[in-house]
Amino acid sequence: MRYNSFAEFYPFYLSEHAKRATRRIHFAGSSLALALLLAALVTGRLGLFLLAVICGYGFAWAGHLFFEKNRPATFKYPLYSLMGDWKMFWQILTGKIAF
Repeated sequence: MRYNSFAEFYPFYLSEHAKRATRRIHFAGSSLALALLLAALVTGRLGLFLLAVICGYGFAWAGHLFFEKNRPATFKYPLYSLMGDWKMFWQILTGKIAF
């Protein structure tokens, strides 16, 4: 399917993260990525930026492989998927989506 907007894509994104363990590992990876980005900014160590990207995607992809048993949307919809990661992160943080 082709999505014409993020609003159309997001329900699909959420359906690909139906299992709680998948959402939890996504949240952990995103949290670690944010911490590493902050550390990169504070220390000026650019290697931490790369590590942040690896952690963010690595945790998420592991969740899809081991828990959800599906292919991450990142491969087909990279921008919408990244936007979905952060929207879901915020919704978990604010209690709108169950952690």
